[in-house]
Amino acid sequence: MEFSWSPDQLALRDALVDFARKELRDDLIGRDKRAEFSHELWRRCAGFGIQGLPFPAEYGGSGLDILTTVFAMEALGYACRDNGLIFGLNAQMWSVQMPLWRFGSEAQKQRYLAPLCRGERIGAHGMSEPDSGSDAFALRTLAERRGDRYVLNGTKTFVSEAPVADVFVVFATIAPAHGVLGITGFVVERGTPGLSVGKAIEKMGLKTSPMAELIFEDCAIPEENRLGREGRGAQVFNDSMEWERGCILASYLGTMQRQLEECAKYARERRQFGKPIGENQSVSNRLVQMRLRLEAARLLLYRGTWLKEQGSPAGPETAMAKLFLSESLVQNCLDAVQIFGGYGFTTEYEVERDLRDAVGSRLYSGTSEIQHQLIARSMGL
Repeated sequence: MEFSWSPDQLALRDALVDFARKELRDDLIGRDKRAEFSHELWRRCAGFGIQGLPFPAEYGGSGLDILTTVFAMEALGYACRDNGLIFGLNAQMWSVQMPLWRFGSEAQKQRYLAPLCRGERIGAHGMSEPDSGSDAFALRTLAERRGDRYVLNGTKTFVSEAPVADVFVVFATIAPAHGVLGITGFVVERGTPGLSVGKAIEKMGLKTSPMAELIFEDCAIPEENRLGREGRGAQVFNDSMEWERGCILASYLGTMQRQLEECAKYARERRQFGKPIGENQSVSNRLVQMRLRLEAARLLLYRGTWLKEQGSPAGPETAMAKLFLSESLVQNCLDAVQIFGGYGFTTEYEVERDLRDAVGSRLYSGTSEIQHQLIARSMGL
């Protein structure tokens, strides 16, 4: 197994770190307090090419392999402290752009994927409903076929970027009696009659990534906006979720690396009782555990993405990576707060925000409990 990166990959990482440190530092504490999304930072990321990293050049992307892409997103998480912005970028790449690339028609790719890669549009993904969270396929949103159109009725909730998105990838059932075989994917543009976006949902963390409900009331969309075949929505959704589980948390590897470095520096410099606090085993042991979680999470994530790059099934591997990384992230953030002590509890030191942002990683893209189920199922349990 090869553990080294090529000169080109390292150069991309260095360029991304330099870009993020210079261009993505705008008043984060203030924007977090105001729960404010930054269109300007989104455009800057597109200018660098982040939204298009793994997608073909003909659709405005860079055509990078998945391992290089997650390596780049890790660098972004290391250098950029705006976890909400990075979460929004990841959510669009893996749950909107990826299904469009893998299942969309050529016309859909030209109309939607290319502008998303270029940052001209923002995309959002609608699957969860008020009565179906982890039970993703228990949908009540209906899509009734009427001639050459589908008419959607229902509600989606927890839709990240909904307040600012221009295009939505959503799922509805065309035949409730057929269960999962009735699920179908659709692409819906903002401004379509019958589609409304609810008020923003206030959250514990990731505040710079806004969230809202989508309400469909006799929302008619043309047949050409169906994503994939009728009744194949579960395939589209599962495919995108495997990509998302394997890649969406890559940036948090960078966050954990930065956090570890900052905690180690603080432990060397902060003196209590006449010596650096890092000389206390209770602190040094905590730092060692933080590093162990980081290195193990990195190996799990790289292995899952490597399998995806080879075209191999990687369901259990991506589930393990998502589960371990998200749980490790939360614990590392708790440890960071403890090492910084009272300062870690303050807004100024920006440690508490990482913790608030981290908690959601145990919930989105499938809760930790769902990842346990997926892994157990792969073992025949």
